[in-house]
Amino acid sequence: MNAGDTAWLLISTVLVFAMTLPGLSFFYGGLVRRKNVLSILMQCFTVAALISIQWVLFGYSLSFGPDTGFGVIGGLDWIGLKKVSGTPFPDYAGTIPHTLFMVFQCMFAIITPALMIGAFAERMKFSSFLIFTLLWATFVYDPLAHWVWGNGGWMKSLGGLDFAGGIVVHASSGISALIICLLLGKRTGYLKEPFRPHNLPYTILGGSLLWIGWFGFNAGSALAANDIATHALITTLIAPAAAGLTWAFIEWYVNEKPTILGAISGALAGLVAITPACGFVNVGNAIIIGIIASVLCYLFVVKIKAALGYDDSLDAFGIHGVGGIWGTIATGLFAEKAVNPAGADGLFFGGPQLMPQLIMVLAAPIYAAIVTFIIYKVVDLTLGVRVKEKEETIGLDLTQHGEAAYTVIE
Repeated sequence: MNAGDTAWLLISTVLVFAMTLPGLSFFYGGLVRRKNVLSILMQCFTVAALISIQWVLFGYSLSFGPDTGFGVIGGLDWIGLKKVSGTPFPDYAGTIPHTLFMVFQCMFAIITPALMIGAFAERMKFSSFLIFTLLWATFVYDPLAHWVWGNGGWMKSLGGLDFAGGIVVHASSGISALIICLLLGKRTGYLKEPFRPHNLPYTILGGSLLWIGWFGFNAGSALAANDIATHALITTLIAPAAAGLTWAFIEWYVNEKPTILGAISGALAGLVAITPACGFVNVGNAIIIGIIASVLCYLFVVKIKAALGYDDSLDAFGIHGVGGIWGTIATGLFAEKAVNPAGADGLFFGGPQLMPQLIMVLAAPIYAAIVTFIIYKVVDLTLGVRVKEKEETIGLDLTQHGEAAYTVIE
C-alpha cells in the first residue's frame, strides 16, 4: 500500500465525479432551452445515483470480476462487493485499496451514460430514461469495460490500448447516442425555429469544470502518483488547449467571429481525443491529436449534421463519438514506449499498435450500436420513450418534474 498513490486516487475519484455533477449537468443544462434545463440536471443527478447502486451491486463484478470465458464478461464473484476489500488487488492496482480502484472506476461508469443525454435532450420520458440507462450500463458499458480493461478481456488480451476511456467511455456513448437520436426522431420544430442555448455562462462553467475534472479522469488512470500520471496531466492540458484554439480559429475564418461556445466545444473535442492516448504519446503529438480532433468534430457538428439533418441535440456523437474514435486510432499512430514502457509503439514509431486499435474501433461501436438498438426497442414497446408533443412544447421541466427553473415576477 502506498499512501501517496492512495491519496492521489482519492482526489482523482472526486474530480471525476465532479465531471458529471456539476460539470456535465451545467454544460448540457446551459445548452438547452430554459423550459428543459431542470430535466437535464435531474437526468445527470439520477444517473449518478442509479449507476452508483448498480455498480456496487453487480456492475463492478461484471466489468472487472473474474472472466467467465472468451473475454466477454466478468462473472458475479464480486456481487455486492463480495471479496472486494481494502487491501490492494495487484492485477489492477498494486499500491491502492481494491475498494478505491472500484469506486474510481464507478465514476467512469457514471459519466458514460450521462454523456448520451446530449443526444436526446428535450424529448425523452424520464421513466423510460431511467430504465434505458440501467439496461445500457449493464449490457453495453459493463461488457465493454471488461473487454478493454478487465482481466481476461479479449481486447486487453489483443493488446488494445485505451488509457482512460476513448473506446469504453466516449466511442461507446457517442455511437449509442447517435442510434438513440435517430430512433427517437427530431425535436418538434427542429430546423424550422431557433433552438438557442438559454444560458451560455452555465455551459462555460460546466465545460470548465469538465476540463478540471478531466485531469483526474486521465492522470488518475495511471493508478499511481508517478511520472506517467504527470505526463497524462500535461497532455490533458495541451491537447484541449490546441483543439479549443483551432475551433475558434476555424469559426473566425468561416464566420468572421470566434465564439466561446466554439472554443469550449473544441477543447472538449481535444479532451475526448487525448483520453485514450494521454499516457502513451509525447506532448508534441498530443497537440497534433488535439488539432485534428477539433477539425474532425467541427466538420461533424457544423457541416455533416446539417447536411444529413439528424437531431443530435447537444452533439454527443459529434464530440464524443467522433473524438473517441479518432483518439483511439491516433493512439495506434503516435504511441511510443519511450513515453510509457508499459504501452507499445504505434505506426509512426515502427510498431504494430495500429491494428489492435482499428479492431477496437470497429468492434466496440458496432456492439454498442446493436445492443443500444435492442434496448431502445424493448423500452419503447413497453413504456414508450418519447414524450407527447404537447408535453415537449410545454417543456420537460413542468411536464416531467413539476418544476420551473426560473420564476417570473409580474
